[in-house]
Amino acid sequence: MDYKPESVEKKWQRLWEEQNLFRTEEDKTKEKYYLLEMFPYPSGRIHMGHVRNYTIGDVVARYKRMKGFNVLHPMGWDAFGLPAENAAIASGVPPKKWTYENIDYMRSQLKRMGFSYDWEREFATCDPEYYKWEQLFFIKMFEKGLVYRDRCFVNWCDRCKTVLANEQVEGGLCWRCGSQVILKEYDQWFFKITAYAQELLDDIDKLSGGWPERVLSMQRNWIGRSTGTLVKFKLEDVPGEIEVFTTRPDTLYGATFMSLAPEHPLVKTLVKGTDRETEVLDFVEDTLMEDRFTRTSDQYEKKGVFTGRYCINPVTGAKMPIYVANFVLYDYGTGAVMAVPAHDQRDFEFAKKYGLPIIVVIEPRGEHLDPLTMEQAYEDDGILVNSGPFNGLENRDAMAKITSRLEEMGMGSSTVNFRIRDWGISRQRYWGAPIPMVYCERCGVQPVRVEDLPILLPEGVEITGKGVSPLQDMEDFINTTCPKCGGPARRETDTMDTFVESSWYFIRYCSPHTNDRPFDEDKVRYWMPVDQYIGGIEHAILHLLYARFFTKVLRDLGYVEIDEPFGRLLTQGMVIKDGAKMSKSKGNVVDPADMINTYGADATRLFCLFAAPPEKDMDWSDQGIEGSYRFLGRLWRLVDELKDRLKGLEVEPGSKTGKLELEGIKKKTHQTIKKVTEDIDKRFRFNTAIASMMELVNELYKVKDTIPDKREELAVIKEAIENLVIMLSPFVPHIADELWHMLGHKGMLLEHPWPEYDAGWAEKTTITLAVQVNGKLRATLKVAKDILEEDATHMALSEQNVKRFVNNNKVVRVIYVPNRIINIITATR
Repeated sequence: MDYKPESVEKKWQRLWEEQNLFRTEEDKTKEKYYLLEMFPYPSGRIHMGHVRNYTIGDVVARYKRMKGFNVLHPMGWDAFGLPAENAAIASGVPPKKWTYENIDYMRSQLKRMGFSYDWEREFATCDPEYYKWEQLFFIKMFEKGLVYRDRCFVNWCDRCKTVLANEQVEGGLCWRCGSQVILKEYDQWFFKITAYAQELLDDIDKLSGGWPERVLSMQRNWIGRSTGTLVKFKLEDVPGEIEVFTTRPDTLYGATFMSLAPEHPLVKTLVKGTDRETEVLDFVEDTLMEDRFTRTSDQYEKKGVFTGRYCINPVTGAKMPIYVANFVLYDYGTGAVMAVPAHDQRDFEFAKKYGLPIIVVIEPRGEHLDPLTMEQAYEDDGILVNSGPFNGLENRDAMAKITSRLEEMGMGSSTVNFRIRDWGISRQRYWGAPIPMVYCERCGVQPVRVEDLPILLPEGVEITGKGVSPLQDMEDFINTTCPKCGGPARRETDTMDTFVESSWYFIRYCSPHTNDRPFDEDKVRYWMPVDQYIGGIEHAILHLLYARFFTKVLRDLGYVEIDEPFGRLLTQGMVIKDGAKMSKSKGNVVDPADMINTYGADATRLFCLFAAPPEKDMDWSDQGIEGSYRFLGRLWRLVDELKDRLKGLEVEPGSKTGKLELEGIKKKTHQTIKKVTEDIDKRFRFNTAIASMMELVNELYKVKDTIPDKREELAVIKEAIENLVIMLSPFVPHIADELWHMLGHKGMLLEHPWPEYDAGWAEKTTITLAVQVNGKLRATLKVAKDILEEDATHMALSEQNVKRFVNNNKVVRVIYVPNRIINIITATR
């Protein structure tokens, strides 16, 4: 009987579904295990990156269930987003219709892969039953002061026609389409993530050991805590002051001009009605057309324009001209920089270009710096000069003293600054969750009544892609009444950033059909946090940071009791073909459907797991998947050939066989159980687990034709084959269940316990011994475990390469580390 993957896989997928095998309920008698892969956007078809990600998760979910855990393994859809609108523009298909049709198709693809999802928990984030609760969270956050509206400069992608959060700009480019990002001024809704900056930073330590250090480092850097001094510079001739955050208060006496970011709100105020207004605003407009990444580059030309205004240095009393500078960013510090050209290279270049004063305030010990002859800024430590009462101090010692002086003057204070900025969540598009706010001329901005939720996204909208929400043209949607006074009001037409939906979906999976509240508290308490989360490294800052923030907010709102959403995180590598990440633009995409039709889902799963460790990039190979298919065929033939001889036999794990080959098989069986268990449980080394099972198959092929019809010896073979099939079931579940039944068993392997190994049989009887001559490796030996030093020395000296390096010299000493190394020390001539 030949192996026919399509018929085998469809048969077992049907049986699994008929028995509702993957359905999960709370069971307090079992230890829970919540396994989750990042849910997909329903773009229309799954790709090999999906297949790899979800196969990794499925192995762990199946293994944990066989180990006795109560496993939650859900799936759903991150369904709002720009592609649906682009499809509507291109084809005229409404976003809702396009999205749900894609979901139906992708669901069928995932089922065809045999993934063990509890489909009863499925939802899409565009379901009103889902985003209703998101709107509730928005209102509760607004009431708590964690949501506010502000007019500011924001990142704008002209191709996507929408605002982007800072985290969605990568190297000056849009995270989605790769286009250059510019700055535009908009009214925006913000989540106050900065209120949680310190806790987000502190709790990174809780994740150490469970999350990749690379991800934790990226989040630490993005949050970017720095301690320094807030300094106030009074404006000359006009009321007001400029606040500056600096980590170098020791250089304050050398501050000779002020640099403002082009998007700083004070710029327009300073030049309004002056003869500098046109020139300054033109400069601002030109600068904001350039991407932020380029503006901060060392190679970027430093340019600026004088505002015609001055501020006063609080410690010297000197007038400092105020410039607008293209290299200053508003979202770092306060958006204003006290320029110290003698000790900052950017300021130095700027001062030289515009003829601004340079005052040295730090000199190397025993040296004098002349600002007229300096060719670059001096940025190292030294002794303070030209700094009034602080002259002669080490600059590091002077920092706290100068800050104290500012505090006495009421002109500054020590403070903490964070790089992270509040999360702008307004999006000027249709296909997203409506923001539940209205604008009343009498009462101002008001949240809608909770009992009126959800605020439904209207259908029948014309998608134009013009950079404004098409909801603005829907009078039936816009016109409403004020929830406070009952007068006429207008709805907010921006929708929420789709990263809001993905910031809490993992909690909703715990009770996806609870209708009277966001979550069933008991079920959330049972399942959360997620024990193992799996997804791409590209989400290190975006989704993962937002999810951590949102979990803490929901905790403080009383919905959950946990501080962190994900206990452990695995970031899987990319799928590479022809030296590049698979993408349509590169023409190197492999369609999973083609692989399934040709080789079957099990072979596709096996190759994705065998080709590389999960955290490494995986090189796609047509030969590789063919090899996986051949291995399954070889396994099939082995079982088919031996099944009739093995049925009905009882296995006695502790018995000796008396036949060397079969004793070796028994040892190999238990060594394989031990290795596969540890590779899955401790290391997620699926590739080496598969390799060890392939080795066991090879050993069985060596002896299968010489096995006598003796019950004890056949029992050894049966034990090996049955345990092999059980261990393979998380990796290749369809063929495993079929082979299990071919061996005369009933039921499904997902409900079968994971095999246990016998420590005595699993112990290795041979080891590799390194042989050194005078401390240098010259040979390796396969020897019996715990071999005596005398025997090991004799074998080592018999090795040809060892003889060559001993070269008849006298052996004066032998250093022997049992089971590891033997070092032969010779006398030198």
